[in-house]
Amino acid sequence: MASAFAAALGLGVAVLPASPAQASGGVVSRGVTIPDFYTPPARLPAANGALVSTEPLPLALSLPGLHGPLPGRATRLMYKSTDSGGRPVAVTGAYIEPSAAWKGAGPRPLVALAPGTLGQGDQCAASLALEHPLTINSETVTVGYEDVSVYRLLAAGVAVVVTDYAGLGATDRLHTYVNRVDEGHALLDAVRAAHALPGTSLTKSSPLGLYGYSQGGGASAAAAELQSSYAPELTLAGTYVGAPPADLTEVIKGIDGSALAGALAWSVNGAVQSDPALQKIVDAHLNAAGKAALADASTMCVGDAIFSYGFTRSTKWTKDGRSLSSLVDAEPEIRNFLDAQRIGRSKPSGAIRLATGVEDDIVPHAQARRLASDWCSLGGDVTYVPVRLPDLGDKLLTNHIVPLLTDQGDAISWLTDRLRGKTAGSTCSSLPGRP
Repeated sequence: MASAFAAALGLGVAVLPASPAQASGGVVSRGVTIPDFYTPPARLPAANGALVSTEPLPLALSLPGLHGPLPGRATRLMYKSTDSGGRPVAVTGAYIEPSAAWKGAGPRPLVALAPGTLGQGDQCAASLALEHPLTINSETVTVGYEDVSVYRLLAAGVAVVVTDYAGLGATDRLHTYVNRVDEGHALLDAVRAAHALPGTSLTKSSPLGLYGYSQGGGASAAAAELQSSYAPELTLAGTYVGAPPADLTEVIKGIDGSALAGALAWSVNGAVQSDPALQKIVDAHLNAAGKAALADASTMCVGDAIFSYGFTRSTKWTKDGRSLSSLVDAEPEIRNFLDAQRIGRSKPSGAIRLATGVEDDIVPHAQARRLASDWCSLGGDVTYVPVRLPDLGDKLLTNHIVPLLTDQGDAISWLTDRLRGKTAGSTCSSLPGRP
């Protein structure tokens, strides 16, 4: 299996033996030693986006070029952000300065990229995947599929900053997964961190874009809503929002029993990390198998979760056989928590391109399309793109993943046009009543 993945990704494959629970040089997660860089200090700077530490990041695919390594020179970042509870949090990520020249007018632009679902174990972090796109051992499989979009942006001469999100990579807390405030803040603070990094070609007037699909689409959507209040000094030229989990009550239904059923455990774990008061509800309703699944999944990446919990129904995790959706309906505290994660109640800043596969049954198409409609009703500048493909298999992830690939080129072209200053054409007037 390792050789097949290596052939697909080319370079940066790490086939690692299992390691003991502790090892010198860093925390170990499922046999992968997380470098000491990812351990936050006891005290963080006061300013959001302030750099905590940096170091060179070797990219898996890097070739010598006349103007530096191709596709660019990468720096690992740790920076300060603020979580949904108002607490300071260390977030890691990476900045990549491209070797390719920016061919548009004005200074080199910056895109802040929000990764799609990678997992909840620290070894799943996107910045680590830039160095090792594929890691395989007896305990984990990590695949850095977001590297493709990063490299495509770099090839266009666009600088890229990638966030790992709160608690993914940084080893001091659990990743809060689809918490919209944590994600939105982490993405916006990544922009601030990139501008604070010395020696880049960025200027204060560098055009700014946001990019994300799936979990990343939710993060870029949340950041576009939060920008005016959280980071008013930033100006968004455009935001790509792909397959966003805008309404988690609907997404839970889509994930339950699917190939990505393990994401239910990440959602529950993340909710408890954000609001520890929810722990008593979790303890009251989950059986031994459910509690074991939460603990197990907390260190897993997507590949591990598919192998271990693919197509599991949440009814197997509850004491009375009810689904997690039924428990949400029955528990006001959980309903209120999920309602607070709803995206679409604030007008987003800048131009938006929202794309979703019409057959997506994992992050359901209907709730993503409703986000476009909600934003239009608030006066947002929204280009809604239904990605029309045949049904590629119920609950298999294919209806969710294939639109990511087929639409990626158009999404990057649209965003690059916004960075060049071209005006986007809103489709809000034609959205009502369309499937």
